[in-house]
Amino acid sequence: MNSRERVTKALNHIEPDRVPFDFGGTNVSGISMTAYKRLLAHLGITKDEKDLRTFDVIQQLAQVDTEVLDRLKPDIRVVAPRASSVWNLEIREADGYRIFTDEWGITWKMPVNGGLYFDMAAWPLANASSVRDIDEYKWPDVGDNARYAGLKEELREIYENSGCAIVMQGVSAGFFELGGWLRGMENFFVELLGEPEMACRIMDKAMEVKMAYWEKVLSIGRDYILIAHEAEDLASQRSLLISPAVYRKYIKPRQKELYDFIKKQAPVKIFFHSCGAVRELIPDLIEVGVDILNPVQVSAAGMDTKELKREFGRDIVFWGGGVDTQRILPRGTVAEVREEVKRRLEDLMPGGGFVFNTVHNIQADVPPENIMAMWETLQEYGVY
Repeated sequence: MNSRERVTKALNHIEPDRVPFDFGGTNVSGISMTAYKRLLAHLGITKDEKDLRTFDVIQQLAQVDTEVLDRLKPDIRVVAPRASSVWNLEIREADGYRIFTDEWGITWKMPVNGGLYFDMAAWPLANASSVRDIDEYKWPDVGDNARYAGLKEELREIYENSGCAIVMQGVSAGFFELGGWLRGMENFFVELLGEPEMACRIMDKAMEVKMAYWEKVLSIGRDYILIAHEAEDLASQRSLLISPAVYRKYIKPRQKELYDFIKKQAPVKIFFHSCGAVRELIPDLIEVGVDILNPVQVSAAGMDTKELKREFGRDIVFWGGGVDTQRILPRGTVAEVREEVKRRLEDLMPGGGFVFNTVHNIQADVPPENIMAMWETLQEYGVY
């Protein structure tokens, strides 16, 4: 059974030969460059600094090298959207920060010394005063052919030569999340509750961009792409960020429209990322067509893996939840990591419907010994 067959079985709630493993297969299941360098040294893999590649600039995630892929044998490969011909990443330095503006017009900055990732610093629609301002904003051009140059060849090469399941990244964060990033969190949240016209217009423009992107990318890659990646952070560690009523009024219908549209373009599974305490909304996510829930934040309220599996395991795949990344993976002993992984496997393995990954990305403070203890425990106990 190759990796793609293994993942396909798991996504269809059938037990494969072993639990599929994701390591760097999305921008929410990767590894910090800082932790990655230490892992390379631990594995005895020598790399020149100039040969290390960054997969996600904002989160400072490493592009996992072939040597590591060959050693750890994850079952997932990711393909990320390209930039258009009119935008290039240009990082400048000022006042002790590295700064850049992304394709959406959002400005990000990270301390030059000791910075681990970029934070938002300016929101391009913060001063918009009307729907007209939103309509006239220069939204990313997803019809630009430069964005898809070489995409089919890359997908075919991965599909034919790796045998892995391919995840295609989306072009942006979700409607609710992107709205806050463009308008500013306070503006967007207040307007969504009080005068939602502008907030809804931003989400509808995001819908237009997303649909145009998925229509194009799936027309190119429908024979190779198994999983379509979307994200929408809806919760904090303790609770939802908005009430279920607000979610169901404004976010859920747009998700339903988008996910239905994606599945009409190609027979893909919808991978949905939301950190935090999302348990209350899992039935809604199932209704709108989400096939896969990530990252299964086990440290958040209500996110007990045994209960989640019992209640929702027949209807949704859990991708993540393999080991707690807040306390156990960075600060636990090797023995604690092993016990944590064994517990999560026992909870989530039965009946398929599980892809093993850490809860979100492996952060900079995680020692390589714990990463390898996690991997070794999965190899030992993740067999059906």
